[in-house]
Amino acid sequence: MTTVAILDYGMGNLRSAEKAFEHVGARAVITREHDVVRAADGVVLPGVGAFPKAMAAVRERGFDGLLAERRDAGVPILGICLGMQLLYDGSAEHGGAEGLGLLSGRVEPLDAPGLKVPHIGWNPVSWRGSTDIADGLPDPCAFYHVHSFANLDVDGPEVVGVAGYGRAFASVVARDGVYGTQFHPEKSGPDGLRLLRNFATRCRSGAPAAA
Repeated sequence: MTTVAILDYGMGNLRSAEKAFEHVGARAVITREHDVVRAADGVVLPGVGAFPKAMAAVRERGFDGLLAERRDAGVPILGICLGMQLLYDGSAEHGGAEGLGLLSGRVEPLDAPGLKVPHIGWNPVSWRGSTDIADGLPDPCAFYHVHSFANLDVDGPEVVGVAGYGRAFASVVARDGVYGTQFHPEKSGPDGLRLLRNFATRCRSGAPAAA
């Protein structure tokens, strides 16, 4: 059985993610222990809240170095919502903060004049290129988003899924075994579960990621 370590740094939708992975047949472990993460087949970085506070908590627990280590070891990593944003070089939120730098680019406020922010609700994601975590999903495919910030540069090679809220933003990314979803797959019904099942399969197979 595939084991996925869900990082507990005090800011995340932990139980919902755990139950979703268990539903698709993976063993999910919510943990702060580095040795547990090193023993897992894949790592999930969840996130709910503000970028600077989240990064401070990630660094306090040494997860920044641990994630880079796991990436270098070829272990798949999935960032969910704020967790995806943390994968980037940094964010403009609350005056700005540096991120993990596992993906190139920065997170900016949504450019959505006349629309209510945060963006909350179902929004279709259109696929660009291919990625193993999107196998079997329709194009476009609706997922549940809750966010006020996003990567607005949708032309990068790691961007494989794009949604729009006023302006287009990166909703799914994949590069060298590092994945991210701006939406919450664990709250996105059967298609969200399919994406998590695909990630668990990727963790088990060790196959190279598509981007």
